[in-house]
Amino acid sequence: MASQSAPSSTPAAPRNAADKRPAAPPRQISSMQIVFGAILAISLLLAINFSGRIAAGRRIEAERGELMNGIATLEAQATALHTELNFVNSDAFIEQWARRDGRMIRNDEMLVVPVPAQTTPQPAPTLVVAPPPADQSAAQNWQLWWQLFFDSPPPVRN
Repeated sequence: MASQSAPSSTPAAPRNAADKRPAAPPRQISSMQIVFGAILAISLLLAINFSGRIAAGRRIEAERGELMNGIATLEAQATALHTELNFVNSDAFIEQWARRDGRMIRNDEMLVVPVPAQTTPQPAPTLVVAPPPADQSAAQNWQLWWQLFFDSPPPVRN
């Protein structure tokens, strides 16, 4: 009874030579598979190229936005400079400069220049601080260092 074995799930080897199948020849690639592979490769290359162009377009748009902001700033500066140039070329600016900086007057006016009053300068008080005694200062220094290193009060000298 020990010679009986449990049935296995693997097929049994063929018993005679007629049951043997010849080895299958390698499959040949059809022309349809070649065309499909070529289309797939071209599509992949086009997708990579397209994504690169999208990234470049985003970068160019970001630079364009920065340049547009710079242009707007420069246009505002140019407008301010044109306004200032028009004011400088006007008679109002010339009269303002002549009266204020050039100290010029008209024929029917009198120039008045305020002069500050003469005052005698007061000397600043000097503060004299007496230095602490040398022994006390040295004792305080070593006590401070002791407290910094050991977090405890220094020992008392006898």
